[in-house]
Amino acid sequence: MATQSCCGSSCAAPVVKDAAWHRAARWARALAWVSLVWMLAEGVIGLWQGVAAGSIALLGWALGSVVEGMASVIVVWRFTGERTMSETAERTAQKLVAVSFWLLAPYIAIESVRNLLGEHRSEATALGIVVTALSLVAMPLLGRAKHRLAVRLDSAATAGEGTQNYLCAIQAAAVLAALALTSVWSGGWWLDSIVGLGVAGAAVWQGVQSWRGDDCC
Repeated sequence: MATQSCCGSSCAAPVVKDAAWHRAARWARALAWVSLVWMLAEGVIGLWQGVAAGSIALLGWALGSVVEGMASVIVVWRFTGERTMSETAERTAQKLVAVSFWLLAPYIAIESVRNLLGEHRSEATALGIVVTALSLVAMPLLGRAKHRLAVRLDSAATAGEGTQNYLCAIQAAAVLAALALTSVWSGGWWLDSIVGLGVAGAAVWQGVQSWRGDDCC
């Protein structure tokens, strides 16, 4: 069975849903499960340490893990049972992944502005630094694998989930820098809120890209 492959506004050669395609679909589902377990652990630890440190950037990153977990659930749903072959399920999953990006932005933006205006000072925690450092290493690997599968599957939903992994790594790098800087320079208290605003803006933009299907190639 072949379907026309469309990435955003451009179309490539038809995608043949052969045995190799089905193997790629199983891999996409398996990696989504791996991400879900990782995000659950990351989210719990991140929220705990974010509250302990009073860090909106760390809290936002942890909440982002929850949203990324939702995207992983959507991809698992997309490639389970009869939905594996369904173009309707792919379009639905693509839109849901886009919405998951947008769920994150308002809270982070509001809290970042509030903390910036109130000159709120966060504190670094060793565990917070460790967990963000681990994500900085692991997330790009997952994101790359999912984007390669997305091309084979012509799945914007899978690509969107992979982009969330990349975004998580970028967030982790920014949060790690903010935590490290504030631990040695008290005058850098504002960096935490600036990182939070950057995370919110990136989430909105990636949601738009995912909704359009521009991430699928």
